Amino acid sequence: MTGAIVIIPTYNEIENIEAIIKAVFSQSNAIHILVVDDNSPDLTALKVKELQQTFSNRLFLEVRQEKSGLGTAYIHGFKWCLDKNYQYIFEMDADFSHNPKDLQKLYDACAVHGADLSIGSRYITGVNVVNWPMGRVLMSYCASKYVRFITGMKINDTTAGFVCYKRKVLETIDLNAIKFIGYAFQIEMKFKTYLNKFKIIEVPVIFTDRTKGESKLSGGIISEAIFGVISMKLKSLLKK
Repeated sequence: MTGAIVIIPTYNEIENIEAIIKAVFSQSNAIHILVVDDNSPDLTALKVKELQQTFSNRLFLEVRQEKSGLGTAYIHGFKWCLDKNYQYIFEMDADFSHNPKDLQKLYDACAVHGADLSIGSRYITGVNVVNWPMGRVLMSYCASKYVRFITGMKINDTTAGFVCYKRKVLETIDLNAIKFIGYAFQIEMKFKTYLNKFKIIEVPVIFTDRTKGESKLSGGIISEAIFGVISMKLKSLLKK
């Protein structure tokens, strides 16, 4: 996975961070990691600093002043990675809901099969979600179908947060113009990629709910996704 880096945003992930870093590094000697931590009170960043002594020149850390949202954490990470000339830039959660073993599949979709954006998809071969209550599975599945209907994107898992971008996608998108900060950020980034006519490939993965730490999902994040998608689509039509 030459030229690849995994961005892992964190807030109070002390229970998971060491294990996820070691699991990612076990997949390839070439892959790098950037942790973007929002000044976690549980000292997640301190643990990362300790691990940097073992994984020098492969593990990097950016600490922000406060919890400012998933979207802004990734934008911060994207800009850092572009400045450092990485060619394949991943998004990945710290809680093992995304299996590190699937990184190679996402990389191959871009490096071998020509995707500009590869998506670790929970819904391309049915519903591949483990340990979620049925209500949350239905909410997530229906949300993806709703976004697909509103936007016209031919993507089954529009809210997926396990993805790999080729560098040119992030260079083309105006990162400063991305509006959403919660999980709707994932939708907006895919929509901008779609509008710029980049090639998108979905790769089937199994999503497993976290067993340690607390979920960051909230009612405000869900509301942003539901109503923000309509606004996003209307703005794209007005520009045309």
